[in-house]
Amino acid sequence: MRDFSFQMYRKLVFELKKQGYQFQCFEDFIQKPLPKVAILRHDVDAKAYNSLRFAEMEKELDIRATYYFRMTKHSFVPRVIRSIVKLGHEIGYHYEDLSAAHGNMEQAISSFKKNLEVLRTYYPIKTICMHGKSMSVYDNRSIWNIYNYHDFDLIAEPYFDVDYDQVLYLTDTAQCWNGSKIALRDKVTSNYHFSFTTTKDILDNIDKLPDQLLFTIHPQRWTDNIIEWIGIRCFVMLQSFIKVHYLQIRTRNFEKRQKHSNYI
Repeated sequence: MRDFSFQMYRKLVFELKKQGYQFQCFEDFIQKPLPKVAILRHDVDAKAYNSLRFAEMEKELDIRATYYFRMTKHSFVPRVIRSIVKLGHEIGYHYEDLSAAHGNMEQAISSFKKNLEVLRTYYPIKTICMHGKSMSVYDNRSIWNIYNYHDFDLIAEPYFDVDYDQVLYLTDTAQCWNGSKIALRDKVTSNYHFSFTTTKDILDNIDKLPDQLLFTIHPQRWTDNIIEWIGIRCFVMLQSFIKVHYLQIRTRNFEKRQKHSNYI
């Protein structure tokens, strides 16, 4: 069974169920967390129809998950959003307004408000999650240094409102589960020190995992089609090389300049 395939995802969910994990969408976890729980967060960065396939699979398994949509043509597909809502899943806003506004805070918050209102015509959104936007030097979370997302009738953002010393965070960044050295922003600070490369590594150690888990899944990176899978793998390897050897350095230098200018 190939890793990062729909078959492997189904097996992961089955094994979590066998271990006694229940499943909650993010908004339900924030409001009333279950003692032994897995939260399935899906960042819909591209290939929206892949996300619909995940949502249909989860519906079959009687699971509610969370889907964060960007306002780009490859993510914001109304037919897909309506279908995922109809399947009973949570929808949230995968915001990137600060990077889209090239750091202009006023433009960013205006855009955020407008985009949130559009998405709320499909679902009563209560949670949001930043999009890392690795090609931009701007961290979209920085908008909350000035503004407060709670003012928009929102209850949580995964990077601010989860105690990752209690909840184990697992993300499929770079088609591996220990890609924090590659990721620019999709990482958290935690006292947990698990290091899994493959999904099989998680399955082999599933009885050792803590009682609360948060998975970040990027559906566009998962497929059963071998040709598509090879293409995704090649793209991820190239993207990871660029992140490590260029984007991380550029972003660090930008942040240093920002701190220096603020200090002056």
